[in-house]
Amino acid sequence: MEPIALTRFSHGGGCGCKIAPGLLSEILARAPQGIVPPELLVGTETSDDAAVYRLNDTQALVATTDFFTPIVDDPFDFGRIAATNALSDIYAMGGTPIMALALVGMPISKLPPEVIGRVLEGGASICREAGIPIAGGHSIDVLEPIYGLVGLGLVHPERVRRNSAALAGDVLVLGKPLGVGILSAALKKGLLDAAGYAEMIRHTTQLNRVGIELASLKDVHAMTDVTGFGLAGHLLEICRGSGLSAAVSLAALPLIANAVRFAQQGVVTGASDRNWAGYGGQIAWPEAALDWQRALVSDPQTSGGLLVTCKPEGVPSVLEVFRTAGFARAATVGALHAISAGKRPGVAFMP
Repeated sequence: MEPIALTRFSHGGGCGCKIAPGLLSEILARAPQGIVPPELLVGTETSDDAAVYRLNDTQALVATTDFFTPIVDDPFDFGRIAATNALSDIYAMGGTPIMALALVGMPISKLPPEVIGRVLEGGASICREAGIPIAGGHSIDVLEPIYGLVGLGLVHPERVRRNSAALAGDVLVLGKPLGVGILSAALKKGLLDAAGYAEMIRHTTQLNRVGIELASLKDVHAMTDVTGFGLAGHLLEICRGSGLSAAVSLAALPLIANAVRFAQQGVVTGASDRNWAGYGGQIAWPEAALDWQRALVSDPQTSGGLLVTCKPEGVPSVLEVFRTAGFARAATVGALHAISAGKRPGVAFMP
């Protein structure tokens, strides 16, 4: 059987196919509000990574779902990336995954069973690495390949780390370098070499299980994972939820070198511009900064890194936890500040 390029079946790939933030906000504003029981510790109110439901005094259920169209052509790697990305939401809340359900949508008339099976094998391999079963799921026949997981986990209610619990004076620490979306754009254009592809796979299949240990640190106040809305978009969600502003140093951001090179050549994703159109009005951008830098901070990160806020004195411990877990590029990138009366939460980038 000749290799089948999965990306040719999809209009977008990975977290880059998420609905643009501005349009999503408009859609959700029209959605009716349902029942909110007191046991629901985290719902939709701050666009957090997962829902959290208290079961008892020592356990809360973390529930999330994430799926998307292919970001790479190889079916096994597609499954691995999608599963890693889905489980990241549980880790971002400080939770430990306990099981998953598979979400599968495939163009049955166009993809042979062997290819679809490899997607499922890839997802299962990541779940084995995370120590959990895929206990069921649902499948449908659709026009574009879609794969992802429903993820379920457990966390102590006191260790839940929301995106809305940051405090003024907190330092921002980012766990993975930026640029995965740009690498995916280069891949679709046939510009990414084997070494670049291997680097992309390494970042996108690295589980963010470090979030479990980070949530145990008393100096860590908030966490989220950087995915489809880019660093700027997900940091803005922290600021909105916490009622703060953020200052970020462009020079401090960990970046994938190949992604920088491609961005400087104009190889970027369309989702980057859609992201900026949705939230750019709440971003202060330095005049001296360049377009390729803006593309990187709004670049959709598929299975991106954890973004952590912590007390300044907690930074050494946070960085040590990251690096011990194999996140060698983890770095402090900025800080959070109180906002004056009448001002809106926002993000300011500095050279």
